[in-house]
Amino acid sequence: MRVVFAGTPEPAVPSLRRLIESANHEVVAVVTRPDAVAGRGRKVTRSPIGLLADEHGIPVLTPAKASDPDFAAELARLEPDCAPVVAYGNLLPQNILDIPKHGWVNLHFSLLPAWRGAAPVQAAISAGDEVTGASAFRLEAGMDTGPVYGVMTERIRDTDTAGDLLGRLAENGATLLESVLDGLEAGEINAVPQSADGVSYAPKVTVDAARVRWELPARTIDRHVRAVTPAPGAWTMIGDLRVKVGPVTVTDETLAVGEISVRKDGLYIGTATTAVRLGQIQPPGKKLMSAGDWARGARLDAEVRAQ
Repeated sequence: MRVVFAGTPEPAVPSLRRLIESANHEVVAVVTRPDAVAGRGRKVTRSPIGLLADEHGIPVLTPAKASDPDFAAELARLEPDCAPVVAYGNLLPQNILDIPKHGWVNLHFSLLPAWRGAAPVQAAISAGDEVTGASAFRLEAGMDTGPVYGVMTERIRDTDTAGDLLGRLAENGATLLESVLDGLEAGEINAVPQSADGVSYAPKVTVDAARVRWELPARTIDRHVRAVTPAPGAWTMIGDLRVKVGPVTVTDETLAVGEISVRKDGLYIGTATTAVRLGQIQPPGKKLMSAGDWARGARLDAEVRAQ
């Protein structure tokens, strides 16, 4: 099939690479978010999907808005049979959805209808789900409401961060997406409407929402920190200093909520249940480092709390 692929961040790369290498499909163009200023140097940076397309000489479309009439005209000129999409990051109006013969097939990193929205991987870890997966579905006007062509499942490991889990889902989901396109081309696959039961939502995780709340149980904090790692990153206040924190280990130790204990094997912080051991910390302007080493060097006052 002639396909126009839409995507922007790194998790979309395995799917595009798979389709580029496919003998059954031709990627005639890529749609991605416009180049953006990023990093400390504030340099204009191409999206990971744009960079991969450039490497293979594939035309790249970067509309500021998907409603741009010029974008619609260019997409129609390309005459795609299907438009696979993975984490593109722009809402698509109905006139754009109607252009490809087989519509837009979205790879979403959850088992729909669970965790519709921008942050399904983070939500699944935070909620303590044991299993998640990816769904390939046909885009329609509603948010992640379209009928589903196929799914794959993935167990959530006890130590998974959002980055770990998303990496596996991106690789395994690429296989699912390719198989769905194969089925559409062969006329051997049909989409099934989503169930009205089990619907849940996963809004984008803000920096404010990534703050650690030490008054919660230790295992809830463990899941929360892993869910927002690496982005936007868990953080807390230690005294008047704002620091980022890495994944924690639940212990059997008992400390008051927010109480800090510096020991040889790390920095312990009290929660509503047992204390957690913080292995790594990132003070402002510094790289990630051993939490215990930082705390010993900082010579924290005995009254300082995490909050």
